[in-house]
Amino acid sequence: MSPIAAIPDSVLSTEMLERFRARAGGYDRDNALFHEDFEELRESGYLKLCVPEELGGMGATLPRVAAEQRRLAYHAPATALATNMHFYWTGVAADLERAGDSTCAWMLKEAAEGGVFAAGHGERGNDMPLLLSTTTAEPVEGGYRLTGHKGFGSLTPVWTRLGLHAMDASDPAAPKIVHAFMKRDTEGYRIEETWDALGMRATRSDDTILEGAFIPTEDVAYVLPAGGAGMNLFVLGIFAWAETTFSSIYLGLAERAKDIAAERISSKSSMAIASGAYKHHPEYQHTFAEMMMDLDAGAALVERYAAEWDAEIGDAGNWEPERPFKFAWRSVSMKHQATHAAFRVVDRAIDLVGGFGVSRGGELERLFRDARMGRLHPGNFALVHELIAKVNLGIDLDAPPRWG
Repeated sequence: MSPIAAIPDSVLSTEMLERFRARAGGYDRDNALFHEDFEELRESGYLKLCVPEELGGMGATLPRVAAEQRRLAYHAPATALATNMHFYWTGVAADLERAGDSTCAWMLKEAAEGGVFAAGHGERGNDMPLLLSTTTAEPVEGGYRLTGHKGFGSLTPVWTRLGLHAMDASDPAAPKIVHAFMKRDTEGYRIEETWDALGMRATRSDDTILEGAFIPTEDVAYVLPAGGAGMNLFVLGIFAWAETTFSSIYLGLAERAKDIAAERISSKSSMAIASGAYKHHPEYQHTFAEMMMDLDAGAALVERYAAEWDAEIGDAGNWEPERPFKFAWRSVSMKHQATHAAFRVVDRAIDLVGGFGVSRGGELERLFRDARMGRLHPGNFALVHELIAKVNLGIDLDAPPRWG
């Protein structure tokens, strides 16, 4: 049983989570979407976690969702990560409502009726996610035509809407970012089954090729200035929700790796240790203590950020101008620190378990591969440091040169 405390009223029962864990290795081996897990999550109502109670959901806010996702990731990391793409849209929509912006209220109603949302933000050649885009948005009568190549499309086989962003450069002096939600039955796009990655294989994060896909105006949420000037509450909310929940997921899988290591060093003995078990070896104790400290610090950071965001989002209309950028830099800092801590924990777990811990098909070997993926989530290592430094040194995020 997971040492992560059960959450009151959670639909994720112990029996359900154990089934997810039992299937996780097979999904990874077969590079297959977690179909059985997904159907259980759908039937249980878990996908409505962020949907308001009056629409039939649970009305969960960021702290609750982060905790639920950490517990799910302890058992099935890829299931948690892919599901997360749905939550960071519905969670943002719910928070916008709390802040007085009903632009995305339709999303909550659609999710209540079974809609599944995914993210189409990944692009080659763009290290400024959401703020810039290599995908083009051509203004046409009644909407936009989008052309570009999107990667890391988790939930590809099951989404009903794909959240996208693209650049409208029809006015070169004032380029804009178009944030839209493409329906599954839209014409002018195709999916390439490219996902065969190091870790998180069950997410089925395939590529989406946009070939002039028409997005009607009613499916466009926001049109914002390109660059840092486009950091409105919608974009900021994506940073807040995505980075917090990503962090929780990787800490959850690291918690599982720690427990595997604890079990192994408590049960395996060495003929060179008088007291028997490896847990009595001072260096094994030192390494295990480092793992505990990483987990403790990472969890505290995530919980603090989630609580502050949740407490303040309802008053976003009265924020001082610098407040959004403080939430932005702290979100990427949190994700950077938490995912690096999680990887250190899993790496040390392998040190403690030893060579038999890296056998293909073993849980710890899979967790190691999954954990490495956390450090690739945006913002990347360079953008994290740039954003934190520029905001806190009073430098315009878009000011050229970006490096030098």
